[in-house]
Amino acid sequence: MSSENSSADDVRDDERQVWDVVVVGAGPAGASAAYAAAVAGRRVLLLEKAELPRYKTCGGGIIGPSRDALPPGFELPLKDRVHAVTFSLGGRFTRTRRSKQMLFGLVDRSDFDQQLVEHAQKAGAELRTGVTVSRVEQHGSAVPDRRTVAVVLQGGETVLARAVVGADGSASRIGAHVGVKLDQVDLGLEAEIPVPDTVAEDWRGRVLIDWGPMPGSYGWVFPKDDTLTVGVISARGEGAATKRYLEDFIGRLGLAGFEPSISSGHLTRCRADDSPLSRGRVLVCGDAAGLLEPWTREGISFALRSGRLAGEWAVRVAEAHDAVDVRRQALNYAFAIKAGLGVEMSVGRRMLSVFARRPGVFHAALTGFRPAWRAFRDITRGSTSLGELVRTHPMAQRALTALDRQQAVPAAEEPVSS
Repeated sequence: MSSENSSADDVRDDERQVWDVVVVGAGPAGASAAYAAAVAGRRVLLLEKAELPRYKTCGGGIIGPSRDALPPGFELPLKDRVHAVTFSLGGRFTRTRRSKQMLFGLVDRSDFDQQLVEHAQKAGAELRTGVTVSRVEQHGSAVPDRRTVAVVLQGGETVLARAVVGADGSASRIGAHVGVKLDQVDLGLEAEIPVPDTVAEDWRGRVLIDWGPMPGSYGWVFPKDDTLTVGVISARGEGAATKRYLEDFIGRLGLAGFEPSISSGHLTRCRADDSPLSRGRVLVCGDAAGLLEPWTREGISFALRSGRLAGEWAVRVAEAHDAVDVRRQALNYAFAIKAGLGVEMSVGRRMLSVFARRPGVFHAALTGFRPAWRAFRDITRGSTSLGELVRTHPMAQRALTALDRQQAVPAAEEPVSS
């Protein structure tokens, strides 16, 4: 394209206020996408329905892959640095493992998300809060041409963009537009419990992970200054049992006498393998795309990494002048996601499947088998990932394959009820 034509396009875009990239949702995925697109010099609008800062149901663990995906110069607002993990199996067989180096950090999501948004703004992104997106349209009267997407806000206002990134959480409207398909939905319940200094001191630098009573469930205690974040997660459909697990867990810990400042719940959703990541000029990332680790349901690192990739590829989509080029860039984005995060999710699914049947095996390995603890330590610190571990370590490959086989045998022998 000649410079004259390019200038003419810019003038028309300015008149109609067409953004290069509009990002919906200002959590870690959305803020990362907005930052990546803004750093590339594009006009970026970041939309968020809440007013910031805002509370988010989340343990707030920042593992190595999360830290490595942060913008340059980002200083983590850590509430604690974890050097020890106490494991228990339904409250029994408790053992604590320790590391000289920090395993991971803990943050309040309100502080963390706000800081990510500020980095996106410093890079040039514009933020609008208190706005809810009703839908996106890629055809029809609201769309002036084939290079434009209409983002329709509640109340009727329309924002135009060359590319849209959906990062609007696990109940994503943009995800529905794209056609995201899910194959795992879990319910997480959490309580933020303020505690006296004497109790807080006992937890400082240490977290608890308890393998729970329902298949695939577990609970956690994450200390953050004078507050303990206590939560549990299990498959959706076990709501009453999950609530009892949290109540019993809190009671078992001796924390029932302290009043939570916040009690909340949240559904986490994992994508199906064949779920789309784009539709036309619209990409999805983070929870909106169903991207999180299926076994632990860790989502922050997946949000940060997929958000950055979505922002980078949204720039390319915005520059595309025809449907063929848009499709090419969207496929490249999908390939980048599947080659990295997709591999980790695949291994995580296998881990969850085995863990759901044999939590005692995992507990025994982590508390009594040094290589298993080293693997856990290396994953949380970011020196390896689940995918790399299984791909590069023969022992890990053999162990997971053996557990797969052990799982398959009882399943085949179980009688079919009439």
